[in-house]
Amino acid sequence: MAISSGSDLAHPRQPIFNLPPVTKGLLIANVAVHVVRLLLPPQLDDALLLEFAFIPARYTIPGAFHWTALLDPVTYQFLHGSLLHLGMNMLALLAFGSGVERRIGGWRMLIFALLCGIAAAATHFAVYPTSPDPVIGFSGALSGLFGGILRFIARRGGTRLWPMVVVWLVMNVVTGETGMAGGDGEIIAWVAHTGGFVAGLALFGLFDRRERDAA
Repeated sequence: MAISSGSDLAHPRQPIFNLPPVTKGLLIANVAVHVVRLLLPPQLDDALLLEFAFIPARYTIPGAFHWTALLDPVTYQFLHGSLLHLGMNMLALLAFGSGVERRIGGWRMLIFALLCGIAAAATHFAVYPTSPDPVIGFSGALSGLFGGILRFIARRGGTRLWPMVVVWLVMNVVTGETGMAGGDGEIIAWVAHTGGFVAGLALFGLFDRRERDAA
């Protein structure tokens, strides 16, 4: 039986994953939605997916619009095509969301991430306005969070911004066009990722009060 030293009692060990609350909440929400979908009958899950995914044709083809289309630019972000898709996005959320939340605060991070996800959907719509293919996943929001992190790092002088932007954009196009990061036949919506990333770069300064105060 091990006996803790006085210093151990005075300084309890920190948890391995000390996540900020909003990042944790987003992770739980995404996982919970996927677990519920796994429990649904396949027909009901397919209907839910088609109802709450982002489908550009719903806004352009006569008769296709439904009231849920008003929610789709947000709800699509919480749907994932597979456990691999979910797992990759949640790992990225742990990495990017935690850093942004600690920088700008929980509610600002939540609004910032969702806006980047909406911008990602809008960019995809602008390029593929009549596409019937559903777009799902938190990747557009994550791209925006990463854009915010790059802007913050560059602001602190840690790296030059534009070379990193170019590298990310090239990698995004390559992986999207080749399907290198896909799984289970999933198509990577690299145009949406680009829209989310650019939105993150453009909007981060509006949410970072410390950057505004220093300007």
